[in-house]
Amino acid sequence: MAWLQITLETNAEEVDIISDALMEVGALSVTLKDAADEPVYEPALNTTPLWGNTQVVGLFDENADIHAVKQSLTRILAPIVLPKYSFELIEDQEWSRAWMEHFHPMQFGQRLWICPSWSEPPESDAINILLDPGLAFGTGTHPTTALCLEWLDQQDDLKQQTWIDYGCGSGILAIAAAKLGAEKIWCVDNDPQALIATEDNGGKNEVVSVLETCLPEHLPTFQADGLVANILANPLITLAETFARHVKPNAWVVLSGILKEQSQSVIESYQTYFTLHEIVERENWIRLVFQKR
Repeated sequence: MAWLQITLETNAEEVDIISDALMEVGALSVTLKDAADEPVYEPALNTTPLWGNTQVVGLFDENADIHAVKQSLTRILAPIVLPKYSFELIEDQEWSRAWMEHFHPMQFGQRLWICPSWSEPPESDAINILLDPGLAFGTGTHPTTALCLEWLDQQDDLKQQTWIDYGCGSGILAIAAAKLGAEKIWCVDNDPQALIATEDNGGKNEVVSVLETCLPEHLPTFQADGLVANILANPLITLAETFARHVKPNAWVVLSGILKEQSQSVIESYQTYFTLHEIVERENWIRLVFQKR
């Protein structure tokens, strides 16, 4: 099997937003390369790439539409200009083995651990989520995912609640909510591969019965007890009214995937419907916690 690879030339300041944009347009994986061609498969927690000039490499299915990928990246990155890029068709490689060298058990908050299947959970009586690198973004190593996991870990009242994980990716946040006691979680993503990954990971963690996956246009009309969305700032801004319709009064809405300089725009778009309760920053990424009025 072959793969379509796009390589974008950028700087350290724009690496994260370009990486996230690639995942949003359907990249199966994103890697970073410096001038010595040494890949970092996902930046480790509390670290950032140090290279001044960085290549961000996105891997797509060989049948991906190059023109559509370029157009989508241009739209999502605006006002950042799409950097110099190149496309290449490459042969299959042992991606999973490379991942295994970089992915280890990680703790979030007091109770949650994310553990790859090939590693013994460090605390057998903790809330352990088994999650292998796969086709969808979300293993916990990115600061935005970590911020959401840590907030969920702090909650002790999820039992009998219904939540929405909007932009579910690998399903990591939905699975965490399920293991913390939520009764049902709607897992929403515009990428069918993410829905497949969420169902697969839900099965591995024996919570698939409480997960309901769907595309955004198929999310039914109802009000949830809470919503978490770890996506990008521009989509979050456009979704403020949608989120307000889909949560009950006093429900929590937890947002991440927001760069510090974008946070005020997101806050302003949500203030019509929600009260801001919390702003937490990590490595220039922000978590915002709102409560529905």
